[in-house]
Amino acid sequence: MAENNTKPLLAVQNLSVAFTQGNNKEVAVHASSFDIKPGETVALVGESGSGKSVTALSILKLLPYPAASHPSGKIIFKGKDLLAASSDEMRAVRGNDITMIFQEPMTSLNPLHTIEKQISEILSLHKGMRDKAARQRVIELLEQVGIHDPEKRLGAYPHQLSGGQRQRVMIAMALANEPELLIADEPTTALDVTVQAQILELLKTMQTENKLSMLFITHDLGIVRRLADRCCVMQDGNIVEAGETGEIFENPQHPYTRHLLSAEPKGEPPRQNDRAATILEAKDIRVWFPIRKGLLRRTVDHVKAVDGIDLTLREGQTLGVVGESGSGKTTLGMALTRLISSEGRIVFLGDDINQYSFKQMRKMRDRMQVVFQDPFGSLSPRMSVGEIVGEGLGIHMPELSKLQREEKVIAALAETGLDPETRHRYPHEFSGGQRQRIAIARAIVLEPKFIMLDEPTSALDMSVQAQVVDLLRDIQKRKGLAYMFISHDLKVVKALANEVIVMRHGKVVEQGPSAKIFNDPQTDYTKALMAAAFDMKAIGKGIVEE
Repeated sequence: MAENNTKPLLAVQNLSVAFTQGNNKEVAVHASSFDIKPGETVALVGESGSGKSVTALSILKLLPYPAASHPSGKIIFKGKDLLAASSDEMRAVRGNDITMIFQEPMTSLNPLHTIEKQISEILSLHKGMRDKAARQRVIELLEQVGIHDPEKRLGAYPHQLSGGQRQRVMIAMALANEPELLIADEPTTALDVTVQAQILELLKTMQTENKLSMLFITHDLGIVRRLADRCCVMQDGNIVEAGETGEIFENPQHPYTRHLLSAEPKGEPPRQNDRAATILEAKDIRVWFPIRKGLLRRTVDHVKAVDGIDLTLREGQTLGVVGESGSGKTTLGMALTRLISSEGRIVFLGDDINQYSFKQMRKMRDRMQVVFQDPFGSLSPRMSVGEIVGEGLGIHMPELSKLQREEKVIAALAETGLDPETRHRYPHEFSGGQRQRIAIARAIVLEPKFIMLDEPTSALDMSVQAQVVDLLRDIQKRKGLAYMFISHDLKVVKALANEVIVMRHGKVVEQGPSAKIFNDPQTDYTKALMAAAFDMKAIGKGIVEE
């Protein structure tokens, strides 16, 4: 922690940020001020759309100028105003002195380049490292961020990694040049609880060793309590409260701060009902990916992503699937919704669908929907929100008039807490949490019988998580929906799922009623997951990825 009398490394003074579109000008940040001292961590906390990320992007001048502007303020870094710096001067600052970890790794990594090439490019550009030296440094960085057996990951492309693994690569890239200031925009959002604890411990260790300063943007107040020396609470572009972290948590002054501290998923999952109608039943589901080697590319082994899993989804019930990144959770969900091929038997609404063709499955998609983990990657940037949410209606309900489709879109957006008037805007105009709500609206608009939810709350702040859990529970109760809820956030799973499957390395290590899994876990692996999720002292005690 920095001394109080230390001169700030970064001082944001009276900063305002405005966006101009046509004749309209909207102020997103209002005259905000804070500073960061050497070796100190300052957290910006607030709900989606509060101005946290816009403030952070202003520091590196990464906003879409000239549409973005700064009606007032200065950003002083090491005595120099970055807002007045030239493009060449900012290029020298970015990467060397200040680096940034973004919220959504899939949109930040180049899909055409290997992991090694993307990290080596940074080392080559800023440090002049080449060949063996660069490769060795890449391996060291990947080891630091918890990538198991990094030599085998060097040739991997982003799409071949799990969401958590991609975020770890982003962290390695940000730390490659040993910067003085690290801006971390929700860097642990995509990580499971044990790896999240490891990453937080890694950041704290590197901060101590390198006197690294951090601006940490998050909606997870548990992380703020563990990591930040001071925090600033933002609401509607204003810093409404700032001070020492301990003092704010113990004695919050502003009503909004008290609202954030009290917000978490509450309520009870649906009561277990083994007599409810079966929506989907799976037997011995296997998804094996071949490992090919040699000139003739012969199969020498398999990656057993999902290996012999049985489950039943019933009407009005929620099955939670938990486990660390790479455990096979998402692959299982993709197999059950027939988005990837699998072996075994899948019976959906009485039909054995595992051998159905694409054309046959298309007719069933209105009854079987998916909400993906990365909303930015799953929403078309060329379509308005109204077009995105209403696209399925045009395919599955062609008899509806244009007005009827629009009415359904408006209702779906309202159900997910979005202003229906925003349906004319595009995905890039929304925050991460708002984009995830759009994805949920797209799924529920068709009134399906089964929804596979892959980390649907991972990009949402705490209060919106609680709202989404309540929303999903309410829709389920009214419609009798069956949910498969995949998540690394065990608090959300506990509030929503009445049955839980714990996965590791493609297999089920524990399965049963939610209350039993959470209150009396039987395996060491499940106990470690619970400790990392519910024990504030569990930092650094998680399970290393294998």
